[in-house]
Amino acid sequence: MKIAECRDELASALVCTRSAAHPHTPLEREAFAVMEMAEAYQKDGATFFNNGDLVNALAAFWYGTGWLHFGLSSGLLHHKGKKMFCPFAGPLENLPKRVAEKLDEKTLRYERLLNTARSSVECAGESKTIHHAFASKVLFITAQYATQGASYHKAGDCEDALACFSYGHGWLDAGVTCGYFRITAHHDIFTV
Repeated sequence: MKIAECRDELASALVCTRSAAHPHTPLEREAFAVMEMAEAYQKDGATFFNNGDLVNALAAFWYGTGWLHFGLSSGLLHHKGKKMFCPFAGPLENLPKRVAEKLDEKTLRYERLLNTARSSVECAGESKTIHHAFASKVLFITAQYATQGASYHKAGDCEDALACFSYGHGWLDAGVTCGYFRITAHHDIFTV
């Protein structure tokens, strides 16, 4: 997928997404927080893209998509319209060689950040609760994208690696914000 395609798909998906929670409830506030973050990163990504900063645009769009997909999967958000897009439908476009150093640095930093974040949380709900089961799902998804990103990174595919790390971190950060996890270390790396 091209970065511009992800930009457009995320913007289009956000227009068709609403809170699924009842008004004036804690769940509505969670839904609002998730939508707000997805929208903020879509807008940040668009600004980066328009300024020619493709590395930060890539990270922002995939991170925002992680937040959006978390919201939909958790039931906090509802999407009306065509089928939800997958930002991993195909390999990412290769970025220009002039940004290779920045891309390498950001990919390595985001890999470390995601791994640090994963080791800095634990499920907040009791082990037999629905809350715990969903938190476990979020950890599983995050681990899958961390593993896939590491595989891409090892193969020298920094574009796809950075997308995986950003997307996985979006899921985890959203889960922390919504109270599915307790932060056990490195509180400063989360948006709470």
